[in-house]
Amino acid sequence: MDLLNQLKADTFDTLNALFFKIGEGIMSFLYAVIILFFGWMITKLILFVLAKTLQVSKIDALADKVNESDLFGKSDFKINISAIILGFVKWILALVFLIIAADIMQWKIISVEISNLLRYLPRLFSAIVLFMIGLYIANFLRKTIYGLFTTLEMSGAKVISSIVFYGLMIMITITSLNQANIDTSIITNNITILFGALLFTFTLAFGLGSKSIIQNLLFTFYSRKNYTIGDTIKYKNTEGAVIAIDNISLTIKTPNGKLIIPIKDIIETEIEILE
Repeated sequence: MDLLNQLKADTFDTLNALFFKIGEGIMSFLYAVIILFFGWMITKLILFVLAKTLQVSKIDALADKVNESDLFGKSDFKINISAIILGFVKWILALVFLIIAADIMQWKIISVEISNLLRYLPRLFSAIVLFMIGLYIANFLRKTIYGLFTTLEMSGAKVISSIVFYGLMIMITITSLNQANIDTSIITNNITILFGALLFTFTLAFGLGSKSIIQNLLFTFYSRKNYTIGDTIKYKNTEGAVIAIDNISLTIKTPNGKLIIPIKDIIETEIEILE
């Protein structure tokens, strides 16, 4: 009989604890639902007030100026600063009330992970703002350089302005990713290698391309040193007086007219200076 009574007592205690846990879970769930409902109402109210405030501040006028500057070329993409701010505040509040509801439900893992995400969002938002400001500055410099070169009637305006723009955008993108706490070491290393290869190619091309220019300058120096305007020289079977010496040729006046002799021929051909 004692064993039966003990079994009944244990069963009653187990069922009592089970029903207590179920009731506690139901109450926690109801509290969480109430918190989410009030959170939804509070979020709606805050977003309404914030939207009116942004409308009064005319912050969209700044967005219109940014969109008019064609930051993204001729694409249909437009920036809406009010929508970005409202969306950011909306999700921040939603995450805050989700954390409270998760704590009530004793979902510790969900609460911790959402808290980590909530702490990360300001860093992400600042990275986006930094990128947008950098994009605006890079586009402004591109237009300024293009306009300056066009005004001065210098060639290569579009190419140079585009190089400056994309170079700045690469640096701005890397800086924004670093601000967002994203590892950019691989990107930085690859870009460094790419820039090194481009610089080596440019240096090599410039060196090979300037070889003939330097050679012509040396030839000109030789010609100016050995010949002066007014000298009478004999080039092959032609005699004439030197009337001009420039970087690529020497001009003599002959009885039949003017003869232009390339600087290279002056060096490689035997020329007699007549008294």
